[in-house]
Amino acid sequence: MSETGKRMEKLGIELPARDRKGTGTVDAVLKGDLLFLSAHLPVDAEGKPVYTGKVGTDIDLETAYKAARLCGLNMLATIKDYIGELDRVDYFVKVLGLVNSGGDFSSQPAVINGFSDLMVEVFGRRGQHARSAMGAFALPMNVPVIVDAIVKIRN
Repeated sequence: MSETGKRMEKLGIELPARDRKGTGTVDAVLKGDLLFLSAHLPVDAEGKPVYTGKVGTDIDLETAYKAARLCGLNMLATIKDYIGELDRVDYFVKVLGLVNSGGDFSSQPAVINGFSDLMVEVFGRRGQHARSAMGAFALPMNVPVIVDAIVKIRN
């Protein structure tokens, strides 16, 4: 088992399975040593939303944080699918998180911390990243958050 896999096991983190068939887009593109990851949503193995609603009106910050963490778990599963072992992650370069924000909600960074905290738990310093966290009027399937990223891969 990889070092990252051992660390995840110790933390009790399991990656979700996901059905990736039937779309015209891909979850990631590897160009050189950079893995460009499409937006990941807080969905279950069948691609159905686990969380829905606008943050600040329909769901609270704590629930939105959990949704962002689930985006991260789904992204880790994608990374593993694309590169084989998570130990090949050199570091996260850039992360963009969009939060389905209701009313005057302005704590988007606190929501995206759910994703960022997970990456640091799993990868330590390699999981730290530059980041933008912004509000959105609406997101696909009315999910509260989506996250995409660029990751540098080791050969």
